[in-house]
Amino acid sequence: VLEYQPKIDAQTAELAGVEALIRWVHPEHGAIPPNEFVHSAEQTGLIKPLTLWVLHAALRALHSWQQEGFDFGVAVNLSVKSLQDPQLPDLIQMLLQSWQQRPELLTFEITESALMADPAAALKVLARISEIGCRLSLDDFGTGYSSLAYLQKLPIDELKIDRSFVVAMTRDDNAAVIVRSVVNLAKGLGLGVVAEGVETEQAFTWLRALGCEH
Repeated sequence: VLEYQPKIDAQTAELAGVEALIRWVHPEHGAIPPNEFVHSAEQTGLIKPLTLWVLHAALRALHSWQQEGFDFGVAVNLSVKSLQDPQLPDLIQMLLQSWQQRPELLTFEITESALMADPAAALKVLARISEIGCRLSLDDFGTGYSSLAYLQKLPIDELKIDRSFVVAMTRDDNAAVIVRSVVNLAKGLGLGVVAEGVETEQAFTWLRALGCEH
């Protein structure tokens, strides 16, 4: 199943979009998070049909919300194998046409570690996704392995500050400096910036004061 985490406009406190989060609902173990089964899906070759299912479900939800009068986008995470699949952009384009959705309403989130598995292949796939008109977001920024030089090469629209920094920033000066630096870096590069894991009013207020968009 997909669950949807809200993405909030820091200035207006209104809903600006959602992120789709996959859960495997197991009859004995309950809701299993993706970090416990996506790797197995990649090893067994099931990641491609799983990615297809996620895209269908997310676009179907988007269509349903539009029928109710809402107009916001949805973000979907891409795995390592998906980033290396040259057929993925064509699949995305086909699904967007099938659901009659504007490409800018679909954001793909990628992690630095997934990108570094095969940078050349990933850059080709991401360039084609960007050409379609979909948005690209660099997830868990600051925790992976990539060089800042990749920010010059990647056709990304947004940086996401990892939740570990956001959760700690109100009690740890170093975490606060990292969050402020990422916000300023994003703004300097003309990118959007999203803070993950905002769970207190204090964190929300701090991020808004720093100029964090979402």
